[in-house]
Amino acid sequence: MSVRKQYIRGDAPSGAAVSRRDFLCMAAAGAAGGLVCGGWRACAAADAPGAAPAIREARFYEKLANRAVRCGICPRACVVPDGKRGYCKVRENRGGTYYSLVYGYPASVHVDPIEKKPLFHVYPGSKAYSMATAGCNIECKFCQNWELSQSRPEDISPAPAYTTPDAVAAAAARSGARVIAYTYNEPTVFYEYMADCARAGRAAGVESVVVTNGFISAAPQKELTGLVKAMKVDLKAFTPGFYRDVCDGFLEPVLESLKRLRGGGVWLEIVVLLIPTLNDSPGEVRRMSDWILKELGPDVPLHFTRYHPQYKMRNIPPTPPATLRRARAIALEQGIRFVYTGNAPGEEGQDTVCPACRATVIRRYGFSVDEVRIVKGKCGACGAPIPGVWG
Repeated sequence: MSVRKQYIRGDAPSGAAVSRRDFLCMAAAGAAGGLVCGGWRACAAADAPGAAPAIREARFYEKLANRAVRCGICPRACVVPDGKRGYCKVRENRGGTYYSLVYGYPASVHVDPIEKKPLFHVYPGSKAYSMATAGCNIECKFCQNWELSQSRPEDISPAPAYTTPDAVAAAAARSGARVIAYTYNEPTVFYEYMADCARAGRAAGVESVVVTNGFISAAPQKELTGLVKAMKVDLKAFTPGFYRDVCDGFLEPVLESLKRLRGGGVWLEIVVLLIPTLNDSPGEVRRMSDWILKELGPDVPLHFTRYHPQYKMRNIPPTPPATLRRARAIALEQGIRFVYTGNAPGEEGQDTVCPACRATVIRRYGFSVDEVRIVKGKCGACGAPIPGVWG
């Protein structure tokens, strides 16, 4: 199947039932003399004092005939007719101009340990000011954040308050976070907001990291690597069938995305959620590890994490810890130097070990960091370089 197959998920047709939220919104707009339109937040009187600004035009798209547009933010390349939205549900064509419906509207904000992302070679023990909007450009049947990722913006309750990138940067700095993390849903779908927040954060002394599925087009990805410090990519599996049947996505564009990140000036870590019977076979783990070693090198940290039943896939039991241990052993045998296990506190594979002298340079338990023995990017015991972003 071509990765350029078009996906269009439109709004309700004319005459369809109107939700209570939309009815109240339209009624309020009418009472205020505002223009009633079909999209989210169009009901706000944009010129009213103190009102949120109008929705933001999207980037990375082209205008087509008959007021259609072709989105270029991810490999789906959705062709979107006037009045409809792309697959992600958060980018809408209005009269031949494509708009982001989530710019300035973070639907979830938390301060997390950076180890929760997980990023193990980036500012260990620091905090990450974590934020998300609605929407995603794939649909994983096991998604743990499906309430955000598979929702339309108007489905989020309570409705998020408008927050400028400068306000995000200021809040991150006040929280004591070392980075802003774009996470929980797929940051690619709120690219414009993410990029502006990253710029504002850097100006305020707070760097940015991205937790992503890697399903992004080359041009926006190239720009993004100049704005953020690190990316963690979820590699869902190493078979096209898994991506197609379990994630409604495609493997090859993700592999191309990972290769573009090689030497791209941004730190990279990879996470693989091991799901029993679907992507945890020794053969698949070996092929995946071999590809990572050859295409990305031995120093990209690889995390094998434990699956727990979520969303539409509650019939498969959690991953046995023995499966995590086996996968880690295979990847180490293949030559990957930093291999971790996750979602299983107390299991082996939590600590960072110097490849040269085998000394433990970062000791962890779950999301807690108990000890760091890295001095100016080198092992505190033998002086060998330990790749990462240590600050």
